[in-house]
Amino acid sequence: MLIAAGAAYDSFTPAAYTAVPFFTAAPLVAAPLYSRRGTLLTGAAAIVVVLGVHLLMGIVLDVESVTELLTVVTVSFLAVVINILVRRGDERLASAREIAEAAQRAVLPEPAERIGGFEIAARYEAAQADAFIGGDLYAVQDSPQGVRLVVGDVRGKGMGAVSAVAVVIGAFREAAEQEATLEAVAQRLERALDREGTRRDGLDAHEGFTTAVLAELPHGDGVVRLLNRGHPAPLVLHADGTLVPLSAHRPALPLGMSDLGRWPDRAEEHPLPGGATLLLFTDGLSEARDARGVFYDPEARLAGRTFRGPGQLLRTLAEEVRRHTGGALADDMALLAVRRPARGDVL
Repeated sequence: MLIAAGAAYDSFTPAAYTAVPFFTAAPLVAAPLYSRRGTLLTGAAAIVVVLGVHLLMGIVLDVESVTELLTVVTVSFLAVVINILVRRGDERLASAREIAEAAQRAVLPEPAERIGGFEIAARYEAAQADAFIGGDLYAVQDSPQGVRLVVGDVRGKGMGAVSAVAVVIGAFREAAEQEATLEAVAQRLERALDREGTRRDGLDAHEGFTTAVLAELPHGDGVVRLLNRGHPAPLVLHADGTLVPLSAHRPALPLGMSDLGRWPDRAEEHPLPGGATLLLFTDGLSEARDARGVFYDPEARLAGRTFRGPGQLLRTLAEEVRRHTGGALADDMALLAVRRPARGDVL
């Protein structure tokens, strides 16, 4: 369109007027959008059209005409150079994205859809575009005591937070298999974060902490045991749409704040009958705001609703939060849902 507009402008205006801006804009626009071949063809087309118009007007050898032609040739060459640089940048970005995806799979792997007879779904929504992992975490581990889960949120951002995520998940997987109680698992995580804190510098070395909720789903029993360390309360969605928040009766400090006080952890037991779904999440869900500053309230939004499974529940939540915030999350969001199969379900 630019080349055609330039040709029309040159053809229907006096020779003193020039359409060079049209002809030079064409390859420059093509450079970031087209392939190298497409950019070359665009530049070549602009050069050929300029030369053709000058031939038709009989001004090929005029100084102004030669200058215009050389300008279009020069800009076309620069457009090809720009295209090469843009493609190299895209390749580096694609490589970085692949590395980030690999890091996410290594640090925060997607759990299997079924573990220990339970239906599992997990989802991570990053606030920053093209980011794959931050300070939110989740993990699922089968154990002799039942299926154990953790969802947490590390204070801070950047590589320090990612390092703490790796420490928490690694310690949880080991402790979940070895420890007999959730209380003992929590203490293992506490000690792991204490060790990690001694290797960190700056503010994180003294003020780093992780909010977390630990859950245990015994095989065969219709209950869930929870240990909450300063984290948003999980929700239970029953098969009939009833929603029950599982708030901690004894509030506790987050992990990594043992210097401020120590007291025994106490796991609390709640009903989780067949067909019910346990939803754990980070504050990226409950503190998501719309343009007026209104928070997304998962209790109010989910009450009375039913879902085919954990996967549909998390997809719905992610879509609703994106709509609520206008697509601009202020914080990362980790979601983990576990459904206890109802009697008669085909596994």
